Amino acid sequence: MSDLSYWLIRCGNQVLISIDEQGREAFPRARHDDFLDLDQPLHIGHWNGVSCYAIETPEIPAHISGELRPVRSLFASAGPEIFALAGRGTQMIDWQKNHRFCGHCGTPTIMKKTEFALECPACRLVAYPRISPAVMVLIERGDELMLARSPHFRPGVFSALAGFVEAGETLEQCAVREVREEVGLEITNLRYFTSQSWPFPNSLMIAFFADYAGGEITPDPSEIEAAGWFARDALPPLPDHVSIARQLIDASCRIHTAQRMYTGQ
Repeated sequence: MSDLSYWLIRCGNQVLISIDEQGREAFPRARHDDFLDLDQPLHIGHWNGVSCYAIETPEIPAHISGELRPVRSLFASAGPEIFALAGRGTQMIDWQKNHRFCGHCGTPTIMKKTEFALECPACRLVAYPRISPAVMVLIERGDELMLARSPHFRPGVFSALAGFVEAGETLEQCAVREVREEVGLEITNLRYFTSQSWPFPNSLMIAFFADYAGGEITPDPSEIEAAGWFARDALPPLPDHVSIARQLIDASCRIHTAQRMYTGQ
């Protein structure tokens, strides 16, 4: 327990980032003894072959240096591995905080030794970290993409449609329902692209391409403030590259360009 490990230290909804021996941004190194007065540290993985733990503290110990950063900023500054670890760590911290007591009988929970789970010693109810699956759909129609914007987006930014999977619903059913509810369109030929853990706060994004099958764009005003068809060579401002939405849109443009070159169009 005296050996130095990497520590994801969250304070005020930001994480502490320091500079390692190679001049890279990383989590600071510390010992378990530095955090004896806090919750049980959570082992969240490894960085450069060294164990990495997550902890939340009301203030940073004076002897641990670094700069507090928002998790989302780490993808661009520190890289995808640090971003993924930070996302995992912050989700685990929230899970630990929100399940201190059994949701069935109110007994204080204890951490299981064999898996990431909090167990009630009285009624044996087990609470696992919450993961909220959400489907994202990029609708294609020839040279055009259907993009929309939520009132919560940065000014001018458009993206693909997305929504959470409901109980008893498949991913495919969710995709059809969300598109129909949000913009009134029908889709076909749903094709899986990739998935992304999105720790804001605990989403798992599953992204698809889909072909337009019919209907006129009719935005749901409670969720969508603008939507329309955009030519791939005249797209509006898009989400940051860290997001699966941007990766989905960029992939669609690359695939379409390659297909046109192959067919000589």
